Amino acid sequence: TEKTVDKEVDDDDDDEEEEKKDDEDGDEPKIEEVEEDEESKKKEKKKKKVKEVTHEWDLMNKQKPIWTRKPEEVTKEEYGAFYKALSNDWEEHLAVKHFSVEGQLEFTSILFVPKRAPFDLFEPKKKNSGHIKLYVRRVFIMDNCEDLMPEWLTFVKGVVDSEDLPLNISRETLQQNKILKVIKKNIVKKCIELFGEIQENTEDFKKFYEQFSKNVKLGVHEDSGNRAKLAELLMYHSTKSGDEQTSLKDYVSRMPESQKDIYYITGESKKAVETSPFIEKCKKRNYEVMYMVDPIDEYCVQQLKEYDGKKLVSVTKEGLKFEETEEEKKAWEELTADFEPLCKLMKEILGDKTEKVVMSERVTESPCVLVTGEYGWTANMERIMRAQALRDNSMSSYMASKKTMEINPKHSIMKELKAKAAADKGDKTVKDLVHLLFETSLLTSGFSLDEPATFAGRIHRMIKLGLSIEDDDEADDIEELPPLEEDGDESSKMEEVD
Repeated sequence: TEKTVDKEVDDDDDDEEEEKKDDEDGDEPKIEEVEEDEESKKKEKKKKKVKEVTHEWDLMNKQKPIWTRKPEEVTKEEYGAFYKALSNDWEEHLAVKHFSVEGQLEFTSILFVPKRAPFDLFEPKKKNSGHIKLYVRRVFIMDNCEDLMPEWLTFVKGVVDSEDLPLNISRETLQQNKILKVIKKNIVKKCIELFGEIQENTEDFKKFYEQFSKNVKLGVHEDSGNRAKLAELLMYHSTKSGDEQTSLKDYVSRMPESQKDIYYITGESKKAVETSPFIEKCKKRNYEVMYMVDPIDEYCVQQLKEYDGKKLVSVTKEGLKFEETEEEKKAWEELTADFEPLCKLMKEILGDKTEKVVMSERVTESPCVLVTGEYGWTANMERIMRAQALRDNSMSSYMASKKTMEINPKHSIMKELKAKAAADKGDKTVKDLVHLLFETSLLTSGFSLDEPATFAGRIHRMIKLGLSIEDDDEADDIEELPPLEEDGDESSKMEEVD
């Protein structure tokens, strides 16, 4: 700013004129009186006013950047106002983390978790745009620094101010910068800490998990270093949780002593898995089963092999074993030997549709189920992959699960079927019933039918049996059809002659 000040200065010009006069009169003798001398001394020097221009710096923005202040000095309202300005959000944030890191490198940061997920959170075009703003020594460098946040944390918004990055930084040098990798590692660690703090408040965590559960699960899938910490945040419905969701920690605390593994089932919806035949034995033994009904759970659980030293086991795959006494084992072996001929016959009837037909320990109320290989896709994963718009068919051919049919020897249907098969192996109704059992177990196990019309035909035939409708009338119609075809052939021959 420019300032003008009026100053009084001695008038030197008048003094110079007087001196000149004195010099001119120097030859003449001076006749001065004493009184005149004293008067001249008393005379005040003449003054004149001069305008002086000065330049001073005025500090226009007296406010310090919010991230450079101490967290305890910043009020909740200030954080709220800063978050709204940063993110253009109309709502206040759910949680905030304000921290500074010192040591090998120095940086300060403020991270915000929003209350709701943006509708285009996983849109590829809007990847990481404007989520973390990068500053170097309070100088703004970049609006969307993609290298500071992994993809699964794109919903976190905030500011990072580094003391160590050079000011003349470009995008190319930024990509190779090791300091940035260290900052990223620290930010991810602090974000997980922040989620842990949100978890302490049940109501807040419920809101957070509702909006960002997919991101947490994606983190479990992608971030191997923080997988164990992120597993603590996972929440699922289970056979014992009711309407509320339960964490893995709570699940482990409720486990009976005889239970060694964590059991889960994947499916399309909670309703579908609640009534699934796969969880019958677990329910009977009082083992809790977690319902994983989000498509991303399939990918998440492939990476999360265990939690707290306990293996995660799918109840829809092969290799599900329960602890048994010697007597139970002996009784089971006898049953297996008894039902072996039926298993072989069923395998012959079904052919390539199943890999094998075996006895099942996992079902108690249903007659049979279809299980998949331990390392292949589950029925739910197969459904998800079929729904992919740009899927590769060659991959699904070798990843598609080999189905094993497991039958329940204690079920009345199986006992009756065994008796019928023993009486006559070539019985048409036995074949029909085996196919019908296979197709119904396809549906109850979460697979889709390849030939729905054939299945519908079998059901209609059963309805007729139930209603005691005889097939004679229809049989006559069917017999009359061939002559019509012959007539058609004759007419076509006539056309050829013409």
